[in-house]
Amino acid sequence: MKPAYAPHKVQSLRPLKNTVLVTDMVFKERKLNSGLILLNDNGTTAGIRPRWGRIYAVGPEQKDYSVGDWICVAHGRWTRGVEIEDVEGNAVTIRKVDPKDILLISDEQPSDDTMSDAVQVTAQKR
Repeated sequence: MKPAYAPHKVQSLRPLKNTVLVTDMVFKERKLNSGLILLNDNGTTAGIRPRWGRIYAVGPEQKDYSVGDWICVAHGRWTRGVEIEDVEGNAVTIRKVDPKDILLISDEQPSDDTMSDAVQVTAQKR
């Protein structure tokens, strides 16, 4: 059976201006160092939190970040993912992030222990 969708095969990728493209953003359940498992929180009020991603490519005008850096991006300041197949044949999901909403930068992959500061409100019966 042929899949309905195959990744775009990309020979070269050249971001424009100050564009920042990231990969490796985590949206699934997370396991903390303490052993606690946090369920997938994407799309819920508890899922409102910044996310870490590894820079895949940057535009020529972008001088603050370089390929391979890990950046923390404010919630929702990224596009939907586009799955591509790179030259080595690896399927990768890339997203464009807003450079103005990059909060932190790291040379190595940080642990994703960030907790949401959103308040979950339960409906009260009247």
